[in-house]
Amino acid sequence: MPTFPNKLSGQFEGIIEAPDGVLKITQIKCHYKLTIPKGKREAAERALQVFERGCPVAQTLKGCVAFEHDWEIIEE
Repeated sequence: MPTFPNKLSGQFEGIIEAPDGVLKITQIKCHYKLTIPKGKREAAERALQVFERGCPVAQTLKGCVAFEHDWEIIEE
């Protein structure tokens, strides 16, 4: 399933808190917009469910920052 050109975009929001009196990013909210071929929704949803396991950023920050993922899927 191609993710380019212009097939995948994302918006990200970092939540900053001071749990021990020091500012730090405690959560990252990720919203993805994915354009896929008709009939591929099930495959796309499966891939998105396991996306975090293969994401180098999420794996690097695992245990330090909570991630929240959601997505919008557009079939063409």
